Amino acid sequence: MRNRVSASLLLGAMTLALLGSASGYAQEARTGGTLRVLGTAEVDRFDTAPPATANVGKFFRATTRQLISFAASTDPEEQIAPQADLAESVPTATNDGLTYTFTLRQGANWDAPDGPRQIVAGDIERGFKRLCNPFIPAPAVSYFEDMVVGFAEFCAGFAEVDPTAEAMKDYIEGNDISGIETPSDDTIVFNLNYAANDFVYLLTLPVTTPAPIEALDYLPDSPEYRDNYISSGPYTIESYVPDTIVRLVRNPAWTPESDPLRKAYVDEIEVIAGVQPDAAMQQLQSGDGDMLFDITVPPVTVQMLNAQGDDKISKLAEGSSRMIWINTVSENNDGALRDLKVRQALNYAVNKAAIVQQLGGPEFATPLNGIFPLGILGHHDFDPYPTPNNEGDPEKARELLAEAGYPDGLSLKMPFRNAGNGAAEAQVLQASLEEAGFKIELVPTPASDFYPRLITNFDNALNGVWDLVPSGWSPDWPGGAARSIFQPQYTYDGTHGTFNFSDYNNEEANPIAERALTTTDMAEAEELWNEVDRIVMADPPTVPLISQTTVLYHGVAVENFLPFAAGGDGDWTNVWLNR
Repeated sequence: MRNRVSASLLLGAMTLALLGSASGYAQEARTGGTLRVLGTAEVDRFDTAPPATANVGKFFRATTRQLISFAASTDPEEQIAPQADLAESVPTATNDGLTYTFTLRQGANWDAPDGPRQIVAGDIERGFKRLCNPFIPAPAVSYFEDMVVGFAEFCAGFAEVDPTAEAMKDYIEGNDISGIETPSDDTIVFNLNYAANDFVYLLTLPVTTPAPIEALDYLPDSPEYRDNYISSGPYTIESYVPDTIVRLVRNPAWTPESDPLRKAYVDEIEVIAGVQPDAAMQQLQSGDGDMLFDITVPPVTVQMLNAQGDDKISKLAEGSSRMIWINTVSENNDGALRDLKVRQALNYAVNKAAIVQQLGGPEFATPLNGIFPLGILGHHDFDPYPTPNNEGDPEKARELLAEAGYPDGLSLKMPFRNAGNGAAEAQVLQASLEEAGFKIELVPTPASDFYPRLITNFDNALNGVWDLVPSGWSPDWPGGAARSIFQPQYTYDGTHGTFNFSDYNNEEANPIAERALTTTDMAEAEELWNEVDRIVMADPPTVPLISQTTVLYHGVAVENFLPFAAGGDGDWTNVWLNR
């Protein structure tokens, strides 16, 4: 790594306390100090193109910039509103929704080896070109291949290239994506094959990060790439010890005037790996740590803090949810699960309030009655199968089963992911379903087999290996992400989808979803997604269970703790330290 001068580590004694977002405004902003972020695992990617775990979004927030991003905020609406980052403004589509033109912000620089260098339109296009590299392609490229004119053709050609740094560089620099135009250094134009009002949301994904020309000298995220890391964000990498620590220091090429979203108050950020959850919580309480990387706050801790009246905890709805998938393609029970009344009975039977309690209470989850969870455009107050206090209505469920011809109930197999709280959740579901007349056989399944070998293998559904399966889903971005929930899970075009476990398709909902994605009026889009939700839940392939919320927690010295929805935690680049 290029040598840089780092600020000294500031240590101070702290009293036992927990601070939440409400504490962030007690004092004036101050600069300096080292933010200590604790995790069990390390930062698994430095490069934004290859696939990475969701937690790395916090790291990318500090070291990279995109055309569009999100503000860190305590306001749920502001958290999911696209904001200009490298772009001067969020543009309105032209050409009937097919063209987006961006003007780049001046003063936004690379920390290049020969000194600060302006980020230009060609760098944005280069970042997109890297997505379908044959060495480690980005799964998110699928969002752009059919959407952006010429993207699929560019990627098809790239697939024939040898996966070496030299060959990939030659292809990237020698070929263009026809639908991406760079008429000047400060202008980039995207031409789409079809109107997509969530295109600006897609541009918030880290995979859309621009790439400097130097990045092409190395294989994606290789040791050489990491050793020659070039940052566009307020922080850059000073040192890295695998499985131990990543130390970030100020990027000398970054200027606050060029960045409306990141204040960069602290001098350094240390991301420390190998810390067990209990130890991390103790360090936050003692003041030896400041924030968490990949560690979830245990419900027992939240309950203790609530009992103490501590109001310094915050939570964030990122659009994650849990549901039960219903197998409508097998011949088990003579195809009983294809009967609408049986699926409606399942929706009435489940005690969602018990699931909320099993997950830790209302701080961690809220009952969900449709396909779009909290934090997603399309979520609405909606309850097509109402039950008292969300505790289930076994009598109504039994009535529907009898009407469907099953007065003695149905025997169903329900595999579950045997890790974390998977067994406890399955037992809660079993209890409420059996009270409603279903006989549930629980099948514990190793976590390593549950998704890759069991439920994403369509043959298992077709052959009746399972009847019901508890599952979860998180969209790839917050806010206007209804597409990333509806399309992969609730549409079928003749090709088995990885996450549509029973080939569900609804010909009435599909054209309304298409209108929701193409209208330029986001209020209309929300109403249309609400209608999609109503249509799907009238013919339910799933039993929605809960919207998940993330409880956020940090150490006593942290001020101005503002949730960053795309990172799933407080924003490292906007906190300051009071020590």
